Amino acid sequence: MKYSYVKKEVEKAVAQANFCLRPDVKKALKNAYVNEKVPKAKKALGWILDNARIAKEEKIAICQDTGLPVVFIEAGGDSEVSGRLISTIEKGVESGYRKNFLRPSMVDALDRSKPSYKGIVYHVNFSPKNKGLKITILPKGFGSENKSKLKMFNPTVELEEIEDFIVEAAKEAGAQSCPPFVIGVGIGGTCDSALLEAKRALLERLDSSNSDKKLNRMEKKILSKVNSLEIGPMGLGGKCTVLAVKIRKIPTHIAGLPVGINISCHALRSSVVELKRPWRK
Repeated sequence: MKYSYVKKEVEKAVAQANFCLRPDVKKALKNAYVNEKVPKAKKALGWILDNARIAKEEKIAICQDTGLPVVFIEAGGDSEVSGRLISTIEKGVESGYRKNFLRPSMVDALDRSKPSYKGIVYHVNFSPKNKGLKITILPKGFGSENKSKLKMFNPTVELEEIEDFIVEAAKEAGAQSCPPFVIGVGIGGTCDSALLEAKRALLERLDSSNSDKKLNRMEKKILSKVNSLEIGPMGLGGKCTVLAVKIRKIPTHIAGLPVGINISCHALRSSVVELKRPWRK
């Protein structure tokens, strides 16, 4: 497997992620449109769906905010992840943005210099279940990223307090996060890993149930509570403020219980490159 091939596949994934709404997200939006009764909210959902259709047909960005490229690299137990591979992925993302005329949004954190295409955030995970290499591109818009939350709960906290924290975060996000949005939640680990799991949760299929029964119940309960806020599509009221709530949990220390929240706007975009056989230099 050549590095040039990986670069080309990453470029394709960048275009796919920015031009084409994920099928599960589109399905959720269509269901919301069918069930919406408030005229303004229904019209807004219609605009969102039309926008997604035009973006795919015309090969243009779904949203002007083409996001900060977050890359998840999942390597099989027999695969090798090297500095050259990471560099190839970085170059593929950069050239994918440039070739497709996507907005450059990366700047120095303090100097706020001229925006460029340079700079991705990547995470590497090894999975013994896989033999190949899986690369997921998640362009993360910052209207919703800015509404991220973290709280270090007491380990004796009741589930209702955690649920209320998530509902309150959604209420605060409001129209500024371009609802209907998706709420990713990470529970456990440390402060940083809880937020990482929250972002990973956004990669879960919206139309699949959580295999953990307790988390599945929490997701449904929070979904109902947030939608009862009636913030609605683009803040215009209505039944659908959130399309889905996805929760992941990992082990944590006996003395703490971190809970991280990461919200995505309705333009939840991601695309995957899968290299089936073990990666070798």
